[in-house]
Amino acid sequence: EARNMESLEKQLICPICLEMFTKPVVILPCQHNLCRKCANDVFQASNPLWQSRGSSAVPSGGRFRCPSCRHEVVLDRHGVYGLQRNLLVENIIDIYKQESARPLHAKAEQHLMCEEHEDERINIYCLRCEAPTCSLCKVFGAHKDCEVAPLPAVYQRQKSELSDGIAMLVAGNDRIQAIITQMEEICHTIEENSRRQKQHLGLRFDSLYSILEERKKELLQSIAREQEAKVQLVRGLIRQYGDHLEASSKLVESAIQAMEEPQMAVYLQHSKELLKKITDMSKVSMSSRPEPGYENMDHFSINVDYVAEMLRTIEFQTGA
Repeated sequence: EARNMESLEKQLICPICLEMFTKPVVILPCQHNLCRKCANDVFQASNPLWQSRGSSAVPSGGRFRCPSCRHEVVLDRHGVYGLQRNLLVENIIDIYKQESARPLHAKAEQHLMCEEHEDERINIYCLRCEAPTCSLCKVFGAHKDCEVAPLPAVYQRQKSELSDGIAMLVAGNDRIQAIITQMEEICHTIEENSRRQKQHLGLRFDSLYSILEERKKELLQSIAREQEAKVQLVRGLIRQYGDHLEASSKLVESAIQAMEEPQMAVYLQHSKELLKKITDMSKVSMSSRPEPGYENMDHFSINVDYVAEMLRTIEFQTGA
């Protein structure tokens, strides 16, 4: 039965003040309980700018984390006073107190005896040595010259200090968690902004590539047009010279055959016409030919050094 009472007692202790619940409230939705005052202390520490109920302005909501499970609790404009009272836990505490008829941890204190005076209970606290002791130690023992205080008073004060410290740590943890969450969001935003800027940068350079490719195509077409014109002209001259060479070669063959004619009368019948053809062929002018340097294409050379240097200086724009 004693073990059951102790187990029940542990379930009825607030994780903030380490005392039995006083006006316990349910921390929705995790269903853990806190004293309403302790919940308000944690809430106020996590929301220092939140306006209290007595303020003339309309208060806004806030949030804090449950000290038992770290679940985030979101409150409306009523703050902690908007949380539901746990009447079942209150009734259990009343029944427990009636059954036990003793303060919290009283059994443990009854068995805490002085090591030097075995029959004396530890009932005072030495303020100088910061240690609990008994009355005989104050009168006759090691603490006779020390300032002491009643053990319950020191106990309540230190419990209050510890409760405030827990609330402060819980609030500090909430603020740290909020900062971590904010920095994680910053990291996500940085990654998203970087992805977008990389995409924009790629599009800008793709545009430059397109301009270079288009200009390259135009310049290559200019070279190709002049190449075709010059080659057509030279090949036309080659055809003219070839036709002249072929006609001259045939005339030479005819003249050689005429030279071999043994009969003078027959020779003289054709010699006059043959001589005229030779004379006309020799008078044909074959002076048309490409000018010196006509084959040169060096005038299509370009200088891109200044463009390359300009491209190397491409940099991100700085804000005004």
